[in-house]
Amino acid sequence: MNGPTATGGKPGRTAEGGKLSRSFGRLVLLGTLLVIAGIIGLIHTGVATLTSMLLFGWLLLIGGLVGLAHAIESRGTNYFWLGVVVAALNLAAGVVVIRHPEGTAEALTMFAALLFLTGGVFRLAGSVVVRGPQMGWTLLQGAFGLLLGLLVLFDWPHSSRYVLGVFFSLALLFDGLGLVAVGVGGRRIVSMVSDRLDAPGPATDSPPKAPEGGQK
Repeated sequence: MNGPTATGGKPGRTAEGGKLSRSFGRLVLLGTLLVIAGIIGLIHTGVATLTSMLLFGWLLLIGGLVGLAHAIESRGTNYFWLGVVVAALNLAAGVVVIRHPEGTAEALTMFAALLFLTGGVFRLAGSVVVRGPQMGWTLLQGAFGLLLGLLVLFDWPHSSRYVLGVFFSLALLFDGLGLVAVGVGGRRIVSMVSDRLDAPGPATDSPPKAPEGGQK
């Protein structure tokens, strides 16, 4: 029987391809929104810093509430009191961050500067001691981390108004670009596969050939 469903089920394949294409289209839309948010954050770094601090505080609050709910569910076990303590610390930290976003930004900026400094020093010392094949690249990374840490530290606490906002905005920008690349590439692949599947194949149902000679 030669019908549309017996020759490969093209309507089903087309529907699946349409669903995949729409899913990748949503990724492109989300990535575009993240890119726009990242660009706006790079322009208004102070607002981006406060926004990142408020998001951080609310994430701590939500994590504390979820942890408290899990601790209550596991009451009577050894995990109960540990879960309660961790949830209480998350809740307290979330309240402090939301009520004092500027002070939190200053503390986190100082912590980031110290991380850059220590990471740069260890990379520089390690590259000199080990002298591996990637010594030049490691030296460059260490020097960059050391310089960045010193710049942030020397401008502290004023640097707390823009450092975290710049990092937050760059993260949004690169994540958005990655989602856009995945979405556009996925839609192209789906389109290519759909075109291959919908292309007519070689004819298989040919009429039988008549014998060259008659029956004797």
